[in-house]
Amino acid sequence: MKITAIALLAVLGAAPAATLLAQAPDNSRSNAATENSADPGSIADGQSNRPRDLQLTQSIRRSVMADKSLSLDAHNVKIVTVNGHVTSNGVVRSDAEKSAVIAKAVTVAGADNVLDALKVAPKS
Repeated sequence: MKITAIALLAVLGAAPAATLLAQAPDNSRSNAATENSADPGSIADGQSNRPRDLQLTQSIRRSVMADKSLSLDAHNVKIVTVNGHVTSNGVVRSDAEKSAVIAKAVTVAGADNVLDALKVAPKS
């Protein structure tokens, strides 16, 4: 009986999982491009461990996550701070989301310290 239940769960669970795995996320091309970038500020591994840089990144991330009007894509943008300079990178769903994320970074770090590398996903 246990084997039948496990087999049934495996069959029922396999179809949705296979469907999800077959669909690449919207930002997969962007991620591949930034991973091969020579700019360390464009990838998460480039994040500085200086206390001030960590504080800036954390403050911006909290502000972005607190904004429930933003999409999951906007909540998942990369925010990297090196020597007080913030780079926002990733894919958002609209120009309004792009502006909202950048505005949050500017509020925390200042306009001269924010690099906008966000892209708006094409409408499907």
